[in-house]
Amino acid sequence: MSELFPLTEEIWLDWLKDEIKMASESSEREKVYELFERAVKDYICPEIWLEYAQYSIGGIGQEGGIEKVRSIFERALTAVGLHVTKGTALWEAYREFENAILETAQPAPGSVPSPEQQQMLCSQLEKIHMLFRRQLGIPLLDMEASYAEYEEWSEDPIPETIIKNYKKALQQLEKCKPYEEALLGAETPKLAEYQAYIDFEMKAGDPARIQLIYERALAENCLVPDLWARYNQYLDRQLKVKELVLSAHDRAVRNCPWTVGLWIRYLLAMERHRVDHGIISEMFEKALNAGFIQATDYVEIWQAYLDYLRRRVDFTQDSSKELEELRSAFARAVEYLKQEVEERFSESGDPSCTIMQNWARVEARLCNNMQKARELWDNIMTKGNAKYANMWLEYYNLERAHGDTQHCRKALHRAVQCTSDYPEHVCEVLLTLERIEGTLEDWDAAVQKTENRLARVNEQRAKAAEKEAALAKQEEEKAEQRKQARAEKKASKKAKKTRIGDKRKADDDDEGEWGQEEEEAEQPSKRHKGDGDGVLLEEDMEVETGLFGRSGPEKPDRPANQKEKASTSRKDIPKVLHDSSKDKVTVFVSNLSYNMADPEVKLKELFESCGEVAEIRPVFSNKGTFRGYCYVEFKEEKSALQALGLDRKVVEGRPMFVSPCVDKNKNPDFKVFRYSTTLEKHKLFISGLPFSCTKEELEDVCKAHGNVKDIRLVTNRAGKPKGLAYVEYENEAQASQAVLKMDGLTVKEHVIKVAISNPPIRKLPDKPEAGRASQFAVPRQVYGARGKGRTQLSMMPRALQRQSNPVAKAENGMVQNSPATSSEPPEEPKKMSNADFAKMLLKK
Repeated sequence: MSELFPLTEEIWLDWLKDEIKMASESSEREKVYELFERAVKDYICPEIWLEYAQYSIGGIGQEGGIEKVRSIFERALTAVGLHVTKGTALWEAYREFENAILETAQPAPGSVPSPEQQQMLCSQLEKIHMLFRRQLGIPLLDMEASYAEYEEWSEDPIPETIIKNYKKALQQLEKCKPYEEALLGAETPKLAEYQAYIDFEMKAGDPARIQLIYERALAENCLVPDLWARYNQYLDRQLKVKELVLSAHDRAVRNCPWTVGLWIRYLLAMERHRVDHGIISEMFEKALNAGFIQATDYVEIWQAYLDYLRRRVDFTQDSSKELEELRSAFARAVEYLKQEVEERFSESGDPSCTIMQNWARVEARLCNNMQKARELWDNIMTKGNAKYANMWLEYYNLERAHGDTQHCRKALHRAVQCTSDYPEHVCEVLLTLERIEGTLEDWDAAVQKTENRLARVNEQRAKAAEKEAALAKQEEEKAEQRKQARAEKKASKKAKKTRIGDKRKADDDDEGEWGQEEEEAEQPSKRHKGDGDGVLLEEDMEVETGLFGRSGPEKPDRPANQKEKASTSRKDIPKVLHDSSKDKVTVFVSNLSYNMADPEVKLKELFESCGEVAEIRPVFSNKGTFRGYCYVEFKEEKSALQALGLDRKVVEGRPMFVSPCVDKNKNPDFKVFRYSTTLEKHKLFISGLPFSCTKEELEDVCKAHGNVKDIRLVTNRAGKPKGLAYVEYENEAQASQAVLKMDGLTVKEHVIKVAISNPPIRKLPDKPEAGRASQFAVPRQVYGARGKGRTQLSMMPRALQRQSNPVAKAENGMVQNSPATSSEPPEEPKKMSNADFAKMLLKK
């Protein structure tokens, strides 16, 4: 596993301890040393370095054992000696080792040391002094204890320079403490805290400390590509140490192999430090097998490798091994994108053929091979690029710089013929060429060709405009037909619901029309409970008995005030008319409470914060009750735009919807949704929340994993929570870590689910094709949410379905056209008098 992926500190320690237990001979100890060398390369690990140094002490008896231990300790101090919280343990272990050496060098009691022994003692004491002094100049936790230990151990007073460095390190430690405490209190992976620490060290400017804090951050955030990229960029631009830079780049691509940017940086770093060509080519092949997530990534890595190969070529020579390798790589790149990438992603990732364009430029400018460049451009144009003016002009500019006038003219003539996006521009370039270099015949040919082409283009555009206008007209007609059909359907339903007894008393001499009675008849049917239903019902029953010819007591007419109230219920309420010319200064407000008292005053107070309000037009029902929506007109357009920011504001317990004022007849597909419906990697979708969970409570849970920018609790139209929420973080890394930590978390005894926000695409209902009528004249069915079920099949015999007479009789005696027999607009229903209606009932 270590061959493929970096291992964590815990896994390495377990593996090393197992190997140490089994290593008894010197050859086996060497294998453990090799394993330690691999372990310290993955991440910065103070514990592994300490274990490595202590293990090496066991081989002190071998030849060169003491120097080997010291070498390991020095490397460990270079790697992690500046670690504020864990560096002290390594310094102390190093001093203990040197003190042990000092003890063995002491002469026997009562004996006089020889000059060699005296020199060795002095040398060993100086080493321990130096370790103390080096440690006291570094800001580490518990520095005071180390200083006190040095005072006690040293026989001589501590020099002033050491005290000065010690105090300076103490001051620096005080500056670092807030960041260390933040790391100590935060939960893994602590990315935000590490980033703040990195910014602090970057301002201080100590390269060793900057490198250390980056390494500490990467040990806990090894899967964050941006962090690796920033670290590698710092090493490339500031330290520029070959071993250090290349090691960091190698670890970056091992941790995040799917990120093409890290591979490109690695190839550039290897070229910058003059790594052998074979190794760079091998690394490029690894990059191709890394498994990038999109087709364009492969285009980028190929382009980076081709740039590297191009820089190796000496173009002063007519031919060379490097040039042939470059041409071979270009050909392989084109084939790779066509075969491998297109098969995997269903696209090559290079629709504009940028790699082939660069190849053509190299051949034309650096190799003086215009013939090959023309072949490449011909291949580019056959891949669907001939209709774009910019592609032709790119080819023309190449011919202009490195070709001849004849091929320039030929290219522009083909461009005039093929270009469909900006033909005028191409025609203008052709005329400019002939104006400068062409003969009279060339000019005449160019003018004729451009005029003919532009005439055809204008004709095509006119036809397209006519077609678009016709489609728009058809849409308007369809909208009008749908509107008329809805009105007829509504009238039909009202007629079916109206009882026979709701009609006026039959009068053979009365020639009043059915349509005149309908408006009065539908008023009682809309009354609510408690509005006199009992009185009306009794009168209706009397009328019903009279229609069948039976005598009955005649009821007096309704009071005049009730009749007047019923007949004028619509007249009392002014119809709200909207001026579409003021759409830009008007917003549409909906989902308001029906019980809102005096909506004009309430909404004016609310919207005055956005700008001066010209008018508020609430919409009322026929009975005078507020319908929950209105139009708010402002004096200025910017006020209307600012008012859109009040969308979803809670008003009287309901979220108020504020949207632009758009004519739905002209824009039937217009929808307003203020939130993104695509993948947002920095935003989380949380489900399963308790309905009692507030925004503040959810923020307390989420902010532990990063900086929360916004939280939106999803509610229904009535403002009731749905147990769903969207949480927006500052960046993708914080959101990814929050998913790992929060998914499956329990909040108020509810287990929540957390995922990156990626709403599913809403499938729009299929629209019926225009002019395509149903085969049979059957009534339109209303199906459930699952569509047409097996039990909803039409059971009507075919003979009845194919009636030649397209006219059907409705239940209430009105004659209607069958909906599927004709595409013409439906005729007005034949009006019947009360006498006709009475005769129809008597015949039954």
